[in-house]
Amino acid sequence: MTRTPLIIDCDPGVDDAVALMLAFGSSDLELLAITAVGGNVPVVKTARNARILRQIAGREDVPVFMGADRPLRREPAGAGEFHGAEGLGDMAPFEPAAPCADGHAADAIIALVMGRPAKFVALAVLGPLTNLALALRKEPALAERLGPVAVMGGARSEGGNITASAEFNFWADPDAAAEVLATGCDVVLFGLDATHQVRATTARISALEAVGTPMAEAAASMMRFSQRVEREIVGWDAPPVHDPCPVAWLLKPDLFKLKACRIAVETESDLTRGHTAVEFREAVAGEPLRHRWARDVDADGIFDLITKAVS
Repeated sequence: MTRTPLIIDCDPGVDDAVALMLAFGSSDLELLAITAVGGNVPVVKTARNARILRQIAGREDVPVFMGADRPLRREPAGAGEFHGAEGLGDMAPFEPAAPCADGHAADAIIALVMGRPAKFVALAVLGPLTNLALALRKEPALAERLGPVAVMGGARSEGGNITASAEFNFWADPDAAAEVLATGCDVVLFGLDATHQVRATTARISALEAVGTPMAEAAASMMRFSQRVEREIVGWDAPPVHDPCPVAWLLKPDLFKLKACRIAVETESDLTRGHTAVEFREAVAGEPLRHRWARDVDADGIFDLITKAVS
């Protein structure tokens, strides 16, 4: 069986935690590394959280690299109100047994991709795109060497979740998102239009809890926390589970419907910072439509993948 070589760049984060459990438990993935970035909480915590989740999953074979602690040219801005002060919801953090690997996350991405055949290594980006932007600045050839870059970020018809028009990851570092999208990377975007279709209903959380493994309990705990917080802040009974979507697409592409597009990111306006302008009309875009935008999702299929992975 051929496995997909994958790097996951993330900022755990409760939905990042679910995505990591999906990846850790999926035999179809050759997980090369986890690279941590500052986002939902500071990078020292996201790197620690990735190592905690790695330990729970029993996957200490996967190295964790610490990356950027701040956006390219902005002040860091977190989202602890949606993820808990430590980024793991109700889970009490602890110091994992295994440390971070030596070196910066951007350098690790370059080494892992450039040391393998072109288009061989996929990248799932679940937080701000700072690490990838730094890697591309240092090694521009990376854009043509990377396989698909599956990104959780952006918003169109659903509007934003941090401002009226911006999704958090792109708002947190719009300059990094704009730089990445301006390269030749094969980017597939899983914005709020798609991820808001993937909801952690009470029935779905209960089904995970019934599995009973440490991985399942961790994933269910994250969703229970999100359910409570979303009820308090937004008024939703079933919170969206954003970050598993890029990993799920790499595992089972037919769970999603994609449409070719061109995406630009607003970097100058404070009012619309991080807004994604998604253009499906090639004549209007004035250039080939080289990005792809996720529109429709089989949410039951995604939760089936998660349940299987954590079993």
